[in-house]
Amino acid sequence: MGLLASVAAQTASAADCPGHPDAIGTSRTLVVDPRAYPVIGTMQYRKTLPLQEREVVLTFDDGPLPKYSNEILDILAAHCAKATFFLVGSQANANPEGVRKVRDAGHTVASHTQNHPGGMDRLPLDRSRQEIEQGIASVTAALADGTAPAPFLRIPGLRRNDGIEEFAASKGLQLWSADFLADDWRDVSANRVYELAMQRLERKGKGILLLHDIQPRTVAALPRILRELKARGYRIVHVVPATPERPATPTEPRQWQLHPAPDLVATSRWPKVPKFAFAGPAALPVPALSDLDWHTTDLGGRAARRGRGILLPPVTLWSRQTMLPPVGTLAALPVPAAGIFKIPEPTFASALASAARRATTVAQARSTEVSSAKLGGKSHRHRRAAAAQPPASAGQAAQEPQHADGTAPKPAAQAKRNGRSVRVAGLKKR
Repeated sequence: MGLLASVAAQTASAADCPGHPDAIGTSRTLVVDPRAYPVIGTMQYRKTLPLQEREVVLTFDDGPLPKYSNEILDILAAHCAKATFFLVGSQANANPEGVRKVRDAGHTVASHTQNHPGGMDRLPLDRSRQEIEQGIASVTAALADGTAPAPFLRIPGLRRNDGIEEFAASKGLQLWSADFLADDWRDVSANRVYELAMQRLERKGKGILLLHDIQPRTVAALPRILRELKARGYRIVHVVPATPERPATPTEPRQWQLHPAPDLVATSRWPKVPKFAFAGPAALPVPALSDLDWHTTDLGGRAARRGRGILLPPVTLWSRQTMLPPVGTLAALPVPAAGIFKIPEPTFASALASAARRATTVAQARSTEVSSAKLGGKSHRHRRAAAAQPPASAGQAAQEPQHADGTAPKPAAQAKRNGRSVRVAGLKKR
C-alpha cells in the first residue's frame, strides 16, 4: 500500500507539471510551526523535519547570484520541484530582483545572515545578533511587498553556538541544519557532487539536502540528481511556515526523529518495572554450639584458674529454636552490668608496684654502668701517660728546676715546653 501511495503521489506531481512528463514534481507541502521545534537537522541535532521514508527537502544557500541562481530556478521549474532558499542579506541588497524571482516561483524565502561570516560561532553575541537581524531586514526590503521572509534561519557553515540558538528561539526563528551534504562548495566535479548526494541520501533514507545556488558545479549536477531521485522512488517535499490562516501539519513527536523506533521494538526491551518475586522475612534456624570450631563452655572457669583476666558470667548455651520478633519490631538488648567494667583493686595495685620496681632496677643498672665507664676511661689515660714518660736518672732528677717554694714544676707543663723547643730547633736546622 505504501508503494502504491508513492506511485500515486509521483503520478499526481508529474501531472501538475505540464510539458514535462519526466518531472519529479512536488509530492506534498509540509507546514511547520517554528516555535514548536526551534532546531532541526540531524547533522547537529536530534530532531529533523517529520518526513516519511524516501522524502527529500531541497535547500539552497548563499544566493541570489544572477548568473547561477537563475539557472537553478529554471531547472527546478522544469521539474516542478519546490525548494527553500536561504538568502544572504548583502546578496539581496545587490540583487533584489533575484529575491523576488525566488518568491514568484513559489519557493520558500529564508535568511542566511547579512554578510555570511565564516566563523560565526566565534563572534561576540552582539555581532551575531546584528548579522541575523540585518540579514532579515535586507531580504524583507528586497521583497518590497511588506512581507518578511519565512522564520527559517541557517547559520553559515552551520557554525552555531548556544547563544545563537537562544537568540533565534527568542525571535521565533527555526534554526535549520541539514541531514546530508553534497560538498558542492568544494573544488570537486559535478559528477562528484551527484555521487555524494545520492550515496549519502541512500544511507539516510530521507532528509534535508544542503546545496548552493551560486556554484557552477551545482547547476551541472542538479538535473541529474532530480532525475535519479525520481528513478529511485524519492519524492520532493516543500516546507512552509505556519500562519493563522494555514495551521501546521498534524504530526507526532516521534515523527521528528530521522528513524524513530517502531512500536514493536518496545516489547523487546526490559520492562520499566522489574517483575521480581520478593521473598518475605524468613526465620533462619539458630546455629548449634556444636557446629562451631571453638568451645566456650568453660571460659569463665579457665580464666579464674589462671588468675588473670576478667571473670565472665557463665556462658549460656544457645537454644536450638528461637522465635524471631515480628518485622518492624525493634529488639531491646540487655544493658551490660556495671561490674563487668571494674578491675579488682589488688590486681591493679600489684601491677603498678611491679612496674615501679622494674623501672627503679633499670635506672640503677644504667647509673652503675655510666660510673664504671668513666672510671675506666681515667685509669686508661693515666696508664698511657706513664708508659710514654721515659725513666729519669738520679742526676737528672737532682738538676730539675724547682719553684721558689721548693716544689717541682708539673710534668705536663715541662713536657709542653720541651716539645715546643725541639720543634723550633728542628725548623732552624732545616
